[in-house]
Amino acid sequence: MDDYGVTFARSARRELEALEVSMVRRVISKIDGLARDPRPSGSRKLQGEQNLWRIRIGDYRVVYSIDDRQRIVDIVRIRHRRDVYR
Repeated sequence: MDDYGVTFARSARRELEALEVSMVRRVISKIDGLARDPRPSGSRKLQGEQNLWRIRIGDYRVVYSIDDRQRIVDIVRIRHRRDVYR
């Protein structure tokens, strides 16, 4: 089974670069895992959204979409839990 490709929205890349180095390592590790399994245990589909999912990483959330046909995971947002859904 082939891995999914991972892409970042420009805003998500900026949000990742703004994080502390230790948090960046944790987030990158989880995102690498999404390439192998885009729906890991603990992931949730966002209610009211067509194709958005989220994973928790401590107090941060990674919001992403999945395209099963093209096998792409697109990272949309990486934010603190108090700001991610606004």
